Amino acid sequence: MENQIEKVIEIKNVKKVYRMGSEKIYAVDDVSFEILKGEFCCLLGTSGSGKSTLLNLMAGIEKISSGQIIIKGKKIHKMNENSLARFRQRYLGFVFQSYNLMSSMTALENVEFPLVFKRVRARKRKQLAKDMLIKVGLGSRMSHKPKEMSGGQQQRVGIARAFVAKPEIVFADEPTGNLDTKTAMEVMNLIKGIAKEYNQTIVMVTHDPRLANFADRIIHILDGKIQSIETRDTKKAMDVNEETAIAETNLESANDVANADESNESKAKIEPETLTTADPLNVDNSEVKLVENATDSLKSD
Repeated sequence: MENQIEKVIEIKNVKKVYRMGSEKIYAVDDVSFEILKGEFCCLLGTSGSGKSTLLNLMAGIEKISSGQIIIKGKKIHKMNENSLARFRQRYLGFVFQSYNLMSSMTALENVEFPLVFKRVRARKRKQLAKDMLIKVGLGSRMSHKPKEMSGGQQQRVGIARAFVAKPEIVFADEPTGNLDTKTAMEVMNLIKGIAKEYNQTIVMVTHDPRLANFADRIIHILDGKIQSIETRDTKKAMDVNEETAIAETNLESANDVANADESNESKAKIEPETLTTADPLNVDNSEVKLVENATDSLKSD
């Protein structure tokens, strides 16, 4: 009998309800679906549809009101904060819209950071970080700090950081939201290519149907409910994306060339790379100490 593909994420009748006085707001309303190992799944919806809330619930950043979220056979909705922190460190990677890089660290140190928590030796983690930065095309930017890089370069560092520890699952929340069309397509190709190479599962949130076409499966969300689930022919979809990117790039090329230096400088200032201990990884006080210790470790090595 052929082996069945592993279900890495199971969402069962999940609801997230917010209370505003006597009123109940259903941000996520009785949602159920499954995601398979190695699948690129996109949560597609307009602003306010509940897609980002759903992603946060799946990552354990927010608590569900009812239902079940099972990842790698573990009921994460029943985990405490310490257990969730360990689970995220072991299985999950994150790519954020606003990059969330440490401003005082170089690109190399930012990419090394997740490996510190995994107790990887200094020499090995530096080599792994260098290899990943080369893979995303930043071999010549390893010693640069976030403010010395464009938005696209910062996001490449973010991708390298998310993938360096080879997590089984990567959550991406509007990963190209601050990027121009050409750079967005480059970033999407990077994410999809690396995930395919290591058979990793991607769960991405976006409002852009063009980016959703990179996914194997698109879950359309509106008003907290699933409207439809669409299976894609990703090869054809990527061909369409490439044609669209080329067309839009050609239309804007004159302005891009004329304003290249100014554009790069402005992109580097978008969403300053602040990563606080209350950011989307939802760390508690014990994790604050880990972050401080990890930072000291990077500097001392």
